[in-house]
Amino acid sequence: MWTGILPSNQSPLGALPARFRRARLLIVGCGDVGQRVAARLPAHVRVLALSSSADRRTSLRAQGMVPLLGNLDHPASLRRLAGLADRVLHLAPPPGEGRDDPRTRALVQALRRRTRPLALVYGSTSGVYGDCSGELVAETRLPAPCTERAHRRVDAEAAVRFLGRAGGVRASVLRIPGIYAPDREGGTPRERLLRGTPVLAAPDDVYTNHIHANDLARACIAALWRGKAQRAVNVSDDTVLKMGDYFDLAADLYGLARPPRVARDAARGQLPLGVLSFMSESRRLDNGRMKRELRLALRHPTVREGLAP
Repeated sequence: MWTGILPSNQSPLGALPARFRRARLLIVGCGDVGQRVAARLPAHVRVLALSSSADRRTSLRAQGMVPLLGNLDHPASLRRLAGLADRVLHLAPPPGEGRDDPRTRALVQALRRRTRPLALVYGSTSGVYGDCSGELVAETRLPAPCTERAHRRVDAEAAVRFLGRAGGVRASVLRIPGIYAPDREGGTPRERLLRGTPVLAAPDDVYTNHIHANDLARACIAALWRGKAQRAVNVSDDTVLKMGDYFDLAADLYGLARPPRVARDAARGQLPLGVLSFMSESRRLDNGRMKRELRLALRHPTVREGLAP
């Protein structure tokens, strides 16, 4: 079933231009979100899925995808991707260290050979903005990454935009916050609540942003077909909550105890560095461009609807 692009009363194929009716989409990084994308495409879109694991071939075929073996860490294995697809959805993460993303650069080099795709959509992170002191952040704000993880995403965005400018490819960058869904592994705060992990006290708390995995999949599809050239888009819902309030809401919905609140200084001795890094950045994402340009109507406009049992 086609969702996220066409009105429900239109035939998905009848509304598409004839040249798109045999579209070929390559998904790079076909994890949870990539699989949700594939499940929402019409049958006449042929979906190719790049995987570094031969063990995943049976599972990918069962979902109607054509598996392709290749490893972003081994550029020679990507040569066969050249000219294979009309559109490419890149959801693979960067390496776990350093400030560069050689994986995205290897993919871009492979796509530059022979016939280039019409569109490339890259799933980045809202972390590229860094700490914005709770301000409302539009895509026109310059990236100011605070972590190596975010620096790697900025590098990947630059590689994607290079392909767009130099290769005539309609490149879109989706800046994605925290992804959640009750049917996604680790997709709800339930386990953290059960562990009693503390959150920051109200004076120290930070704004956090969210997107339901199904709405993200629909945003990816919309960007592949109607995203503007060389454009960044914040893909976030309408929730305006600080992190502690988010966990309080989830606890109330699940009938669990609210998490303890601690001052930032105390949190440094109780929480892992990775968790603390998320608690050091505060921003509210402006999703107006997503709604105007991708014409995406959220099915889960806030986390209250998305987390509800």
